[in-house]
Amino acid sequence: MLPKVNQILHIQVNSIDDEESRIEYKSRIADVTDSSIVIEIPINEQSGRLKKLYYGDELSTFYIEQGGVKHYFTTTVTGFREDVIRLVELHKPEPEAITQVQRRSFLRVPAELEIAVKVSDQIQFIGMTDDVGGGGISVVYDGQIPLGINTTISCWLLVPYKNGNIEHIPFSGEVVRVKKLETGKQLAMVRFVEILDRERQKLIRFCFERQMDFRKR
Repeated sequence: MLPKVNQILHIQVNSIDDEESRIEYKSRIADVTDSSIVIEIPINEQSGRLKKLYYGDELSTFYIEQGGVKHYFTTTVTGFREDVIRLVELHKPEPEAITQVQRRSFLRVPAELEIAVKVSDQIQFIGMTDDVGGGGISVVYDGQIPLGINTTISCWLLVPYKNGNIEHIPFSGEVVRVKKLETGKQLAMVRFVEILDRERQKLIRFCFERQMDFRKR
């Protein structure tokens, strides 16, 4: 489902500046054409400052439909329009490029993905996920590693896509449960504590690809 006029678009700018890329802006959709989504100048609601966008800026965005369904998509700035106020033209995504996710119900799929985990400066290791989702992951690791409930960890997840692209998704998480496996290894269930919306979107897309693979079997 494509966004409509007057809906609020939540925006993050894909920037090499890590601090800038974490800021979320909001904008009202002023018009939707065959090729563009036209928005008002985004605003940072915390500071009240407007965000100046430039041609070619890459944006990670989402809008919320009734029932709390988030619709994620990525886009770029394609131009500007002078009206009563200045407007920004964004590339209109194809409907199939929009990912839909319930706010409190993220899709979770079985997946063995390589993950780098940092517990502290002294404790770092490479593990494999058992499953992944938009709200968290489960990771299998050596049983000798001291990783307890409520431990906060920093992670980098290696995510491959069907088109051959590979993404490295950083996030911080909290261990909510630990289970000993018959192999002697441990399984830690981790919920996301801090993850950029655009990074979560990448993971959600992987989950949808994996789910489609399962359905075809």
